[in-house]
Amino acid sequence: MRYKRMLEAGACYFFTVNLEDRSQPLLVENIELLRRVYSKVAKKHPIKTIAIVIMPDHLHVIWQLPKDDNNYAMRCWRLIKSGFSRELPATEFCNKSRIAKGERGIWQRRYWEHKIRDEEDLNNHINYIHYNPVKHKYVSKVSNWPFSSFHRYVKDSKLPSN
Repeated sequence: MRYKRMLEAGACYFFTVNLEDRSQPLLVENIELLRRVYSKVAKKHPIKTIAIVIMPDHLHVIWQLPKDDNNYAMRCWRLIKSGFSRELPATEFCNKSRIAKGERGIWQRRYWEHKIRDEEDLNNHINYIHYNPVKHKYVSKVSNWPFSSFHRYVKDSKLPSN
């Protein structure tokens, strides 16, 4: 059975993308690489990043797609994941299935997506993203996690610093 994704041009989507080996802190250890790849893909295939948090082993993000575009799978997760993976040394375990398909064993193949329904849903997901480092006990306060759009929200006076 093939998973059918909801594709709507111009829509807002919440995503969760995980590393295959959740014990590895590859994303924060290689944060500059991830930022560079993300920025390069976003320039070539425009998206508006509404909120984002980078955790050691996964990330959450909300994207607003362009009015005439619904192809988040290509920009998102194919180009970002492959661009990031290509720059890392090949030290991860890779099963026969991945080897046969020419894949690395860095990312989980699938990702979670959720189409944002309304303003309340959007605000709930923004709060979830910003609170995620506290939930996972990496920090005691949201403001202490450096890899989060929370800091942009504070700078833009959309959220208080506390």
